[in-house]
Formats: sequence, C-alpha cells, structure tokens
Amino acid sequence: MTTWITICDTCKREDWDSASGRTDGEALAALVEAAPRGESVRVRRTSCLMGCDHGCNVAVQAAGKLAYTLGRFEPTEDAAAAIVGYATLHAATETGRVPYREWPAGVKGHFVTRHPPLPE
Repeated sequence: MTTWITICDTCKREDWDSASGRTDGEALAALVEAAPRGESVRVRRTSCLMGCDHGCNVAVQAAGKLAYTLGRFEPTEDAAAAIVGYATLHAATETGRVPYREWPAGVKGHFVTRHPPLPE
C-alpha cells in the first residue's frame, strides 16, 4: 500500500528569507522529492496545511491507516531523509503505527497531530 508524503509548499518559517525566491516549504518539498525512496512512498505538494505556527509542515497518510501531521522542520537534506525514512516505516505497517524506538531521530519532536483512519 502506498504511503503519501504531502508537503505544504507555502510554509514559511519565522526566519524566512524572501530574497531566496522560494518558500521554505518549496525548498523542503524539493529535498523530499529528491531523496531516495522506495515504490511504497509517494510525494505530492499542496498549498497550505494550515499549520503556519508549525512550519514547515508535512502529512504522512495512507488509506486505512493512522495519518500524521509533522511540523517545525528546517528545509535540510537531513530533515528530508528523516521524513522519507518515517514514511517508509509507515508504509511497511498494517495500521500506520510505527514504534517510537524505530522512528528516525530527525522526526522525533516534530509530530503535531495524529488522525484515525476514515471509516470504510
């Protein structure tokens, strides 16, 4: 089953540099899109996940599984690798619950919300 990483491409951190020509969310999205990942993880962008106080934000989702919103990322290769690593673990589970001890260090402290799967 496919796990989706949805990245807010309009996110701007408090220290955002408008001279960069792109938002922090666009920068993070480009890094996540470029990060190596298996076929079970796909990436898409969206405009605004409504977590502006927690930017940069991503959602990790799959049909029939727990979904998560993560935030407070800096647009770095390390953050992108951690996000993809967590999504890969999420994809390998039946429920979307990944044991804490397996989380990549780069996602610890970044979880904002968890949502139950939608009823069928």
